[in-house]
Amino acid sequence: MSERAAPFYCPYCGEEDLRPHEEGHGAWECAGCNRAFRLKFLGLLARGVPQAGHEGDERI
Repeated sequence: MSERAAPFYCPYCGEEDLRPHEEGHGAWECAGCNRAFRLKFLGLLARGVPQAGHEGDERI
């Protein structure tokens, strides 16, 4: 298994100085705007990602 992905920037101010927050899994804190936030993976979408050359491709 690979390590969990970390956010690259704060969703509020865009700062890149992020650290894990003491609240636990998925919680991060931003040194730029002094906010704490939590990220959570919800799951995969049933429809998937359309690929070129398949039925339903609307390219012109």
